[in-house]
Amino acid sequence: MIRHLVLFKLNEGVERDDPRVAEGEAAFRALGGQIEELAFWELGWNISERPIAYDFAINSAVEDADALKRYIEHPAHQAGVALWQEFATWVVADYPF
Repeated sequence: MIRHLVLFKLNEGVERDDPRVAEGEAAFRALGGQIEELAFWELGWNISERPIAYDFAINSAVEDADALKRYIEHPAHQAGVALWQEFATWVVADYPF
């Protein structure tokens, strides 16, 4: 199994109540039921107010590197990424477990 972690930081001046953020969150929330490669899918808003904290996180798992590639290339995932690119930056970690 491969754990796929993504941490998002909203761009300067962008707040959680921005309609673009709501659309992006909805797009990613739907992925768990749309992409069969996802063996595990959870996401949520950070509750920490520490200055180093990111704003939003996705914690997911796939069976192997091929499944991760299919997930990343899936049209629904790519559509969500396109939305988030307008208002956030992110970091990714993929590791076997």
